[in-house]
Amino acid sequence: MYLWLTALAGLAILFFFYIRAHFPYFSADFWTVLRSVGLGLRLLKYKRIKPFYSILDCFLDAVKSHPDKIFLHFEGRAYTYGEVDRQSNKVSRALQAEARLKEGDAVALFMANEPSFVWIWLGLAKLGCPAALLNFNIRSKSLLHCFSCCGAKVIIASPELQGAVEEVLPTLREQGISVYLLSESCSVPGINALSDKISQASDQPMSRDLRANVHIRSTAIYIYTSGTTGLPKAAVVTHERVWASSFLQAACGVTTEDIFYINLPLYHSAGFLIGLVGGIERGITIILRRKFSASQFWDDCRKHDVTVMQYIGETMRYLCNMPKKENEKNHKVRIAIGNGVRPDVWAEFLHRFGDIKVKELYAATEGNIGFINYTSKIGAVGRVNFVHKFFFPFTVIKFDIEKEEPVRNSAGLCIRAAVGETGLLVGKVTQRSPFVGYAGNQQQTEKKRLRDVLKKGDLYFNSGDLLRIDSDNFVYFQDRVGDTFRWKGENVATSEVADILTMAYCVLEANVYGVKVEGHEGRIGMAAVTLKEGQDFDCADAYKQVATFLPTYARPRFIRIQPSLEMTGTFKMKKVKLVEEGFNPAQINDPLYFLDPEKKTYVPMTEEIYRAIASMEIKL
Repeated sequence: MYLWLTALAGLAILFFFYIRAHFPYFSADFWTVLRSVGLGLRLLKYKRIKPFYSILDCFLDAVKSHPDKIFLHFEGRAYTYGEVDRQSNKVSRALQAEARLKEGDAVALFMANEPSFVWIWLGLAKLGCPAALLNFNIRSKSLLHCFSCCGAKVIIASPELQGAVEEVLPTLREQGISVYLLSESCSVPGINALSDKISQASDQPMSRDLRANVHIRSTAIYIYTSGTTGLPKAAVVTHERVWASSFLQAACGVTTEDIFYINLPLYHSAGFLIGLVGGIERGITIILRRKFSASQFWDDCRKHDVTVMQYIGETMRYLCNMPKKENEKNHKVRIAIGNGVRPDVWAEFLHRFGDIKVKELYAATEGNIGFINYTSKIGAVGRVNFVHKFFFPFTVIKFDIEKEEPVRNSAGLCIRAAVGETGLLVGKVTQRSPFVGYAGNQQQTEKKRLRDVLKKGDLYFNSGDLLRIDSDNFVYFQDRVGDTFRWKGENVATSEVADILTMAYCVLEANVYGVKVEGHEGRIGMAAVTLKEGQDFDCADAYKQVATFLPTYARPRFIRIQPSLEMTGTFKMKKVKLVEEGFNPAQINDPLYFLDPEKKTYVPMTEEIYRAIASMEIKL
């Protein structure tokens, strides 16, 4: 018997070393699959349970189980789960009385990161009203477009955004829109103060009957994403999608004892769905910051005992660019969740700030496919396993960069990319992984649908992203295609920027694109323009237009003057060559200009400026 047990033990040890040598990620795969199955069963349960159990109900259960637990920390003030619940009840009652809101009415939130954002959203959810989360950087035409495409009849704004609201107030009043400002009073005709009504309202619980018809496929929120139309598109986020997104924290190993730090904007899916909603699903404490600050980041983490942080590539780079300190590893952060970090920044981050498990993600707000790099392998945005592919079927197909379209065979079907080959990621549209599309924009919704991919009649979501999957099943992001690029963590729609540039009197046509800058994530904005006959480039007027109508991250930092713009056979502007040529004045004969924010104008691009950008003396 002893010999038999010894032999079994020996075989077990050999098997362990064999698995470890040939399947180094077996353990990570095993536990991830187990966790994914558990989360999948929970989602299935929520789909079937009657009455429908939403993330709001999850919050209300948290209020019952731990009403005195801190839910939010913000600028020196703490708010418990119970306090936030009572405040959201006041919001519900005030809006019910003042705006006559009822189940299904969409309401636009034009607010920065602050606790009132949270309880106003919860208050709307208690009325069964979906919230449209407006980017507080947008202005004028974009603001009106975002507001109107979700069909909202009410907008609620922070006091500091009153000026932006006043710019479009005449149009809002013409359309019969109710405008509310989170202040005690407002003297502007057409803008109603809301804070005083909220403070006077009762904090008694709201009846569940007010949202009796809300179900798993109902619209929960609208989150805006830039696209090829040149204006932001309102991605329809259903309650099913809210639940699925909320599970990302659990999938990354976050527990109920963790403290989560949100410094990304709540109008983004990362800050709102992964951060805030994920925090509610976990029942944790959230440290909310108005905006990211590299200089105060680690002090915040130490002060509040933060254990989980969020990032985008740029913010992680900012942290690595800060002067080194002796206490950099003196913190409790154990997990970092985000996307878009470069491998060199990732490695530097770990070297400087310690053994933090970086969970790099890939996803799109409106998409039906996403990945998590649960192994924390540097550079990868995810890893494929059989359970993931079963629930969210996808493929990577060959893509023609020049023609900006998938490569098809003689039968008219797409061709799968080889292992390690860069291709277009597409997700199969099924009952389990639907693509809902964009509110009020059927044309753009249809553009994201790709048909006849692997067989006639099938339907896939076109991610618009180029990825590759290596022989070890790791997924790597390569680039974006089409008319959108990413800078400072924001999507920039090229046609919107082109429209603004052509408002400058001297500009005839504009071709906008993103170019890479050494040491920076994403691509910075650049435009090739042609001038009207007899006109010189008016630096001051061009600056005035982009500064007035575009947020800082969308303003083209480089302008290239060309005699004509090169077009394709179907009259699309060619960008590939322009992108490759970049903005080096030593290699480009065309006149080049650089947006100088200190001088508040465009200035001629010199080799001295180019060197200063390359050496990072000039901050972009």
